[in-house]
Amino acid sequence: MATFKAGLVGVTGYAGMELARLLTGHGQIELVRATSRSDAGKTLCDLYPNLTGTCLAELVITQPDPDDLAQACDIVFLAVPHGTAMDMAAQLLRRKVRVVDLSADFRLRDPEVYAQWYGLTHREPELIKDAVFGLPELYAERIKDAQLVANPGCYPTSAILGLYPALKADLVDTSGIVIDSKSGASGAGRGANVGSLFCEVSDSFRAYNLGKHRHTPEIEQELSVIAGQELCVSFNTHLLPVNRGILSTTYTCLKKTLQLDDVIGLYSEAYSSAPWVRVLKRGILPETRWVRGTMFCDIGLVVDARTNRLIVVCAIDNLCRGASGQALANANLMLGLDVSTALNLAPLVP
Repeated sequence: MATFKAGLVGVTGYAGMELARLLTGHGQIELVRATSRSDAGKTLCDLYPNLTGTCLAELVITQPDPDDLAQACDIVFLAVPHGTAMDMAAQLLRRKVRVVDLSADFRLRDPEVYAQWYGLTHREPELIKDAVFGLPELYAERIKDAQLVANPGCYPTSAILGLYPALKADLVDTSGIVIDSKSGASGAGRGANVGSLFCEVSDSFRAYNLGKHRHTPEIEQELSVIAGQELCVSFNTHLLPVNRGILSTTYTCLKKTLQLDDVIGLYSEAYSSAPWVRVLKRGILPETRWVRGTMFCDIGLVVDARTNRLIVVCAIDNLCRGASGQALANANLMLGLDVSTALNLAPLVP
């Protein structure tokens, strides 16, 4: 018997689709509202035949209405573009509804930085100070008491988790950090875009937004908190010819000579109570297929003695760990449930 009622604004994107999939297996959160301006009146099964036979198959999609959502829901997920989420979040929070925002609208703590990177003046800057960055490994206790959680971006999730133990233990030089990330095509969203067409992505591999990706300030913000000083990193993104998954390889310079086993031990200790971070054994490096459709963040470590570098490789699923699964983990914490409820997922078969 479900204990809490949830709404999902923006059910027709990839994040909305993934969240609906995850909620079919949640016994304590019931999805009672799914909204879309373009597909109102249809059922979820009409849009996603894979939900046939599930508890959500016949849920009718409605127009997004803050009053209706507030009346029906204890918590609402916003899976809408940046610039749209801030208005809906403000309306729901005024009606005492908890919100998990999957957009970028509340991730950055400085509204001027938001305006610089997103080209948009923030219309609800007073809410930013109350928003909690939704990375459970770092902020679980704060998330439990939050009314508004800013769900992290997919790239930042992999980069921050990969660097957290090294920065916390002051192992690496904070200057000259290079984060080289690759994502599957679903990271670009479900909207029609020539660059995401099959013939543009398949059998190719390309870089994009070098030096100007919007996740850069989010990564720098959180790494600066961990390191206790302002960090500037080189964040570089590439498009993989696959549907889903992120592989981030981070290059750092060690402050002193360290053995690989010592670094693996430090990372393992740092994540000893984190159910989804898997620090891999010596000689094993992550692959996106191992985490597909799961909450896992697999971390592989290499100490390059010749260059005195620590190389950190992280693999996550961009749709689950990098978006909808993480949003559900945050909702679990906000509602007083175990963080892993409905999220102990086996990898999807490729």
